[in-house]
Amino acid sequence: MNSELLQQDIMYLPGVGPNRKKLLSQELGIETYGDLLEYYPYKYVDRSKVYSIRDLTGDMPFVQVVGRILSFETFEMGPRRERVVAHFSDGTGIMDLVWFNGGKYAKQNYKIGTDYLVFGRPSVFNNRMQVQHPEMEKIEDSTLNLQSKMQPYYSTTEKMKKFGLSSKAMEKLTRTLVEKLKEPLPETIPDFIAGPLHLMGRDEALRTLHYPNDVKDLERARVRMKFEELFFVQLNILRYASDQRRKYRGYVFNRIGPLFNDFYQQNLPFPLTGAQKRVMHEIRKDMCSGRQMNRLLQGDVGSGKTLVALMAMLIALDNGYQACIMAPTEILAEQHLTTIMEFLQGLPIRVELLTGIVKGKRRQDILDGLLDGSVQILVGTHAVIEDTVQFARLGMAVVDEQHRFGVAQRAKLWRKSDNPPHVLVMTATPIPRTLAMTLYGDLDVSVIDELPPGRKPIRTTHVFDSRMTTLYDGIRRQIHEGRQVYIVFPLIEESEKIDLKNLEQGFEVLCQAFPEFRLSKVHGKMKPKDKEEEMQMFVCGQTQILVATTVIEVGVNVPNASVMVIIDAQRFGLSQLHQLRGRVGRGADQSYCILVTPYKLSEDTRKRIDIMCETNDGFRIAEADLKLRGPGDLEGTQQSGMAFDLKIADIARDGQLVQMARDEAQKIIDDDPLCQSQKYQMLWNRLRELRKTNVNWAAIS
Repeated sequence: MNSELLQQDIMYLPGVGPNRKKLLSQELGIETYGDLLEYYPYKYVDRSKVYSIRDLTGDMPFVQVVGRILSFETFEMGPRRERVVAHFSDGTGIMDLVWFNGGKYAKQNYKIGTDYLVFGRPSVFNNRMQVQHPEMEKIEDSTLNLQSKMQPYYSTTEKMKKFGLSSKAMEKLTRTLVEKLKEPLPETIPDFIAGPLHLMGRDEALRTLHYPNDVKDLERARVRMKFEELFFVQLNILRYASDQRRKYRGYVFNRIGPLFNDFYQQNLPFPLTGAQKRVMHEIRKDMCSGRQMNRLLQGDVGSGKTLVALMAMLIALDNGYQACIMAPTEILAEQHLTTIMEFLQGLPIRVELLTGIVKGKRRQDILDGLLDGSVQILVGTHAVIEDTVQFARLGMAVVDEQHRFGVAQRAKLWRKSDNPPHVLVMTATPIPRTLAMTLYGDLDVSVIDELPPGRKPIRTTHVFDSRMTTLYDGIRRQIHEGRQVYIVFPLIEESEKIDLKNLEQGFEVLCQAFPEFRLSKVHGKMKPKDKEEEMQMFVCGQTQILVATTVIEVGVNVPNASVMVIIDAQRFGLSQLHQLRGRVGRGADQSYCILVTPYKLSEDTRKRIDIMCETNDGFRIAEADLKLRGPGDLEGTQQSGMAFDLKIADIARDGQLVQMARDEAQKIIDDDPLCQSQKYQMLWNRLRELRKTNVNWAAIS
């Protein structure tokens, strides 16, 4: 009965009606009784203790006091504004209740001589204790709050408050709903999982989340509902991955032939690091297994991911198949082409580039070469997945900076081959383990966590913008030693015009500061041809300083550049700062990253800057970024096809629960890969229910 009730339209809950329904739907996505039940409080205030006025101090948090109003006073505050003060006593002392708004309502509704329970935050004004805009209830009505020791607070929007839907109103609606639920709510986690993990029952957990008796109960209820959320996310991801493995057989590439061997013996630019060898071993195992490889390759900028990807492609070539690598931008695709051509010098391999600017006869030659198999490696942008591009035998696909491609785009790659090709997804945005488990849960993860030998860690320092003269002297010394310098200005879309103006002014200032050097300037609003020219001048060493916006975040490789100066670093996210820093430190010389900010910084910003100065470890930085910003904001995690619709769990802070949920989900999939066992019917039914809702649990790769 309760499960049907939870499907009921929220409009029919007493106190809602059509207007409030529209507001709840627009502002919070609440459409049904069930949605309201899963709209959890964001904080709780302990209402179990009643204080005496004489014991109050101005630095206490929220308190409640029982007493009566002795008198009212009104003070004019300009045209049509007044401050209303009620003098309130409990027999141990007197305090003031103050209203700057709503004083008229207070005078009409609160009676002198009547006992009230007053709730609010105490402060001191003119040596007297006061509470501004208190919550007040008559003593006979206040049993509600004295029974429920912890008062829930619900997030509401300004628009909701205007229409009377405050936190208090939301609490009232939730209480009405909870009282309507006479029977226990149906369970979604079977005893054989809940029992050993000591999880609270679902009915008790949901009721406790809204009206907890104490902190201990609240924590147990939270753990239960967080686990449930994470468990079904993981169960769905693992179910999908298991289906894919069963459905799609992969090509078996068990031959290591002359192309791979010649490359390894003659062209390898430096010995592979231990991490690169480990990852190659994992890839090799996948390619021989008879199932399609779906692997995520993570590694910091400069860790040698492209080299590993190329070696995997050579294995495909040795087995008589073609390979392609898809990059999100033309600059990055061109850079991959240059890198691959340098690596393959002297080997009989035809590599071609396909982007939007390759047209006419040149394009047709490439398309013909793909069809007859003479083009062995294709490097390109999303032009690679256009319908006109057909391969003779595509056996291996590499996707770079995977988060820039949607699920549907990557699926198109699969359809270019009888069997889906082996897929290697690369990212230089380090993804914390708990996030990778949820975002890329259907991919096997490999990590290159070592830099090639000879690379020195980049030194990062924080400089206030009042010390620019000293900074300029340091830049000058580096250039005199033959190095080059990046100076990056922020370019945030909301304030693009102001930012471009700042960049132009900054460029002028820098030209005056360094009259003896040549400077290039690059930003996203320039014509591609002009941008390319300026970039090339820097790459060739004709200019010593490149002044730019974040367009240089990916795709520029200048080993001679050893200094990265980031102006207004407080306006960048952690992962963006880390990506920019990765532009230097590519040669054997000591490199530096200087973060320039004003003196006044928020606490969060200070933490970001400190983390950057403390470590070069992309994974530590990504973990910190996740904690500071939450998963929805993290650059690289906004997948098309993956909605983070977690109502209570927090991927950043609930790492242990993510792991626990994944372990339990894996046991179910191992035991019932076809999702048909009667033993797990409760779980499969619940998963179907969730997939019908607006939560997008779609597959990732």
